[in-house]
Amino acid sequence: MIEPGIVPLAAESVTLSSVLLLGISMGLTACTVTCLPFMGTWVLGRASSRGEALRHTALFLAGRICTYALLGAVAGSLGRWLVAWLSAGWGNGAIGGASLLAGLWLLRGRRHQPCAALRQGAGLPPYLLGSALALTPCAPLASLLSLAALGGGVLQGASFGLVFGLGAALTPLLVVVPAFAWLGRSLRQERQWLSRWLTLGAALVLVALGMRRLLSVF
Repeated sequence: MIEPGIVPLAAESVTLSSVLLLGISMGLTACTVTCLPFMGTWVLGRASSRGEALRHTALFLAGRICTYALLGAVAGSLGRWLVAWLSAGWGNGAIGGASLLAGLWLLRGRRHQPCAALRQGAGLPPYLLGSALALTPCAPLASLLSLAALGGGVLQGASFGLVFGLGAALTPLLVVVPAFAWLGRSLRQERQWLSRWLTLGAALVLVALGMRRLLSVF
């Protein structure tokens, strides 16, 4: 639950470097714990190559950065209303929807493996997962939005969000997610019969994670 009153520094003393450090602190801690079940399951189910795993991780982080910049801009314009909106649980709804999409994408890819459109568009679920998971209610995000709201400007709020997102992109996910991809490929190479079950299992996990988030909203 976001606490609207959390502001780590007085608004007039805030610098971009302090916002960057706030983002780094989240990227090295809460980000990994929250995001790994989604991205780890995604690349494990796809048995991604190292290159694809890194591309999808980059798209995931790009989604987070873009959303943080947008959230900062909105907070700078609308004030603390955005903090209250996220506290109401709508961020969990977005996460649930993105996780459901990723799970269904894996299921469809399992049934239509030769489909070029599915292969070319496979970066969409990681990007949407990153965008949605940026809405996870947490203390660092509450601090960012409160600072952007106190700053009182769209451009300043957007710059705070962008710098915060860049800091949060410094995360162990850049190492851990490719490790999950390697595990998926190794399991399939040694036990071909596991391939369909691994994809199915990963898809069902993503669907279950999505449903859990959606149910928490209601």
